[in-house]
Amino acid sequence: MSVGASGPAAVQGALPPPYGTGAGEPPGADGRTGGDEQPGRDERIGTGDGGIHPDELPDGLVVADETGRVICFNAAAARITAVPCADALGRPLERALPLEDLKGRRWWALTDPYGGLATRVGQPERNLLLPGGREVLVAARYVRAYPTGPVRRLVISIRGTEARRRTELSHAELIATVAHELRSPLTSVKGFTATLLAKWERFTDDQKRLMLETVDADANRVTRLIAELLDISRIDSGRLEVRRQPVDIGAAVGRHVQSHTAAGQSPDRFLVRIQQPLPDLWADPDKIDQVLGNLLENAVRHGEGTVTIEVAAATLSHAARPETATDAEKGTAVTVCDEGPGIPEESMGRVFTRFWRGSKRGGTGLGLYIVKGIVEAHGGTITVGRGPGGGAKFRFILPVGAPAYLS
Repeated sequence: MSVGASGPAAVQGALPPPYGTGAGEPPGADGRTGGDEQPGRDERIGTGDGGIHPDELPDGLVVADETGRVICFNAAAARITAVPCADALGRPLERALPLEDLKGRRWWALTDPYGGLATRVGQPERNLLLPGGREVLVAARYVRAYPTGPVRRLVISIRGTEARRRTELSHAELIATVAHELRSPLTSVKGFTATLLAKWERFTDDQKRLMLETVDADANRVTRLIAELLDISRIDSGRLEVRRQPVDIGAAVGRHVQSHTAAGQSPDRFLVRIQQPLPDLWADPDKIDQVLGNLLENAVRHGEGTVTIEVAAATLSHAARPETATDAEKGTAVTVCDEGPGIPEESMGRVFTRFWRGSKRGGTGLGLYIVKGIVEAHGGTITVGRGPGGGAKFRFILPVGAPAYLS
């Protein structure tokens, strides 16, 4: 039997006396099934050598018998509620675990697990309050001797709210970032279009062209932000699709360098090294362009000096040399480094997280998070370090070889 963080439903039916459901427990002399017994600290959930001690569970576990007295209160429950195990065991549940809902109503009196509807099987997870206002996530399972019978065991799981709060904070930060990034281009688009519509005849053709070019650039910025949000959604949900095709990675690098030089960068700022021969690379060309574009744009915007791009054969394993690696181990490595100030050592571990910004020179802080998601969706790896010139050095390796359906 496996017991994880799935809540009390996972442990019902596996608790040995006095933790158990009672199915198979011999009744006592008075016909009861041992609900008043106090548990030993070495009781384990499950049978055989694979049994798990309640204190080994990651979530808080509280079990009350048919009289409503606590017979199990594990270490996680004590940590989350700040109630010592010794103070909880043997006490009535409403005193050992005095919970209130968010409106201040006493939870056990409100739900009445022992005297409520006989068809009720439990309570879904919800936010409740401990004395002092501390918030916890609580779910309950009613274990009955037979359907619609009296409650034999009340099994409760308790979790802290820290992880959920971090998720909610991340979502709130994402919304705030999106709102901020959308406001500026949309304000520009609205302002220029309203001005052109109201005073079209007063502007020269050059002025009209300048304003329309600005509107077009801002519309592209909005489109790019929406595409980033869609990518984040697909990465987080594991639905990022990779359509593999043969990719000439050297030609792709050349196109991106040419794009930067056409935008005004000096050709002397880029140094491209391609070590031949390269293995055949099968990847999603659009997503590889997205990765290359992001890394080169970061190097140009945030770095200084020469931007060096190296493409070479590599291995995904610990094989000594690329030529001795198997097909499953062969890969193509792309390294992009600049000669700027680089990334501080204390920030290296946060580079690929959401909203990380290396400087105050704009950007949403989502690009490198998306880059990592795309590389990993291809089965590759990406790392960050310090380049020979002191700047930032990004290196990603993509596995090569045709997809399985073409083999």
